[in-house]
Amino acid sequence: MVLLGIVPPEAKDRSCIARGVLDRFVRAGSNGGLMHPSVASRIRIGNVEDDFGLLADCDWIVEVVLERLDVKQDLYRRIAAVRRSDAIVSSNTSTIPLARLVEGLPEDFRRHFVVTHYFNPPRHMRLVELVAGEGTLPEVVERVTDFNDFRMGKTVIRCADRPGFIGNRLGIFWMQLALREAVALGLTVEEADAVMRVCGFPKTGVFGLWDLVGIDLMPSAVESLGALLPPQDDFSAMAEIDATVRGMLDKGYRGRKGGTLQGFYRQFKDASGGVCAKPSICKRWNIGRRARFRWRAPPSSPANSPN
Repeated sequence: MVLLGIVPPEAKDRSCIARGVLDRFVRAGSNGGLMHPSVASRIRIGNVEDDFGLLADCDWIVEVVLERLDVKQDLYRRIAAVRRSDAIVSSNTSTIPLARLVEGLPEDFRRHFVVTHYFNPPRHMRLVELVAGEGTLPEVVERVTDFNDFRMGKTVIRCADRPGFIGNRLGIFWMQLALREAVALGLTVEEADAVMRVCGFPKTGVFGLWDLVGIDLMPSAVESLGALLPPQDDFSAMAEIDATVRGMLDKGYRGRKGGTLQGFYRQFKDASGGVCAKPSICKRWNIGRRARFRWRAPPSSPANSPN
């Protein structure tokens, strides 16, 4: 396996991004991105400027760059110049339709291209959305499906080629709406997330999910989905990034992957080694009292009354 990262400005180690990712995987042990730390020896790291030629020997090339069409297409043109004729290329895009991604690219590239949208964290989340284009070869779809199913243990969901596919078409909408409503109602982070969990959403709640996805990544996904959908779509009212999130980004908050500054929550280990989380001090409405709710059963209607 080859893992290539970008080259940060003025970096002494030009492959420090990929090296940092692999180091985090190893430190996390089998709870991190690897099934076992020993498999790290099978991963060769590099960067997209000095080591791009390594992709020529790859069977499957997965793109995971910024959620920007221009950035992705520039990368695809470079991949098209070095890939083997039978090599599969896929994108982990969360919002951009496949048809838009492959516009203007060579036919052979389009025939071997699919979207494989993994959910975060991909090591533990079983779901992967698979999107094929009109020109994608059936054997390419079969190879990707079988590998994800039988080798990676994933649940493969075939999706229509539309903005956000299934998960993010719904998920980004409710994440944006929940954040806006929490701010408007003056709820603390803990209160808002407690309400969301009672309603059946993931145990992270909405703010914890923002942290998990990435405070730095969510805005690009929101803006991308907003730009791809028609103005009359209900999401248009949700497509603007909240000022609180903008302020957090300006101060260096990035989500769980951050260091001292993380996201709406700050995770740390307690004395026993367990992982704890406390709300970060980012704004008045997300500091304060711990959420306490008492369930009150609704009054019985005459139709449901035992009498």
